[in-house]
Amino acid sequence: MKTFIKNNGLSLSFFVLFVITIACQTYFGLQEHNREIIEGGVAVNLSGYLQSGHFLQSTFENWESEFLQMALFVVLTIFLQQKGSSESKDFDKDEEVDREPDSNRKDTPWPVKKGGLILFLYKHSLTITLLTLFILSFALHFYGSLKDENELALLKGQPLATTGSYISDSRFWFESFQNWQSEFLSVFAIIILSIFLRQKGSPQSKPVDAPHMETGE
Repeated sequence: MKTFIKNNGLSLSFFVLFVITIACQTYFGLQEHNREIIEGGVAVNLSGYLQSGHFLQSTFENWESEFLQMALFVVLTIFLQQKGSSESKDFDKDEEVDREPDSNRKDTPWPVKKGGLILFLYKHSLTITLLTLFILSFALHFYGSLKDENELALLKGQPLATTGSYISDSRFWFESFQNWQSEFLSVFAIIILSIFLRQKGSPQSKPVDAPHMETGE
């Protein structure tokens, strides 16, 4: 168990933080949702809230932006360079990530040994998975936002929105862009700040004594 925790400490820490924060979001989201609908006299319990548009919309609009940001970052760093940033490749020298896979290496993953289409998909599996997660999150965000809009409309006795009409609704796109812009800003910040600032011991930083214009980790 100690070895497992040591070998997986980074992922375990972030997973625990995720569980804590999603639980807090759910707790406070339930209170906020019931406060919004209290005029209709229909408070919901935890089970009902987890199926509500309010929970689905607020959860997946954030996941959507995270997966979009990560997918774009993975793809754009293949072709684009930021001189001096630890988040960029150095195009003036060969990088390990650009070499062709060698099926004869020790402990090579099985898709590399398989070759063909399996290898092609594996070579791009990170981008494919992140884009798939973005699309799924985007769809669930849209579904949750539409459901929440219609739940509130029912309480107010207003006409319900259709899928066709809501896809161009300002509320849905406001929810999306307010999250997208923050993700792009955070990536921009780490790219630029890693040129001039350091964090000893972090693989996201260059060595403390590295010149500002040295590109890569």
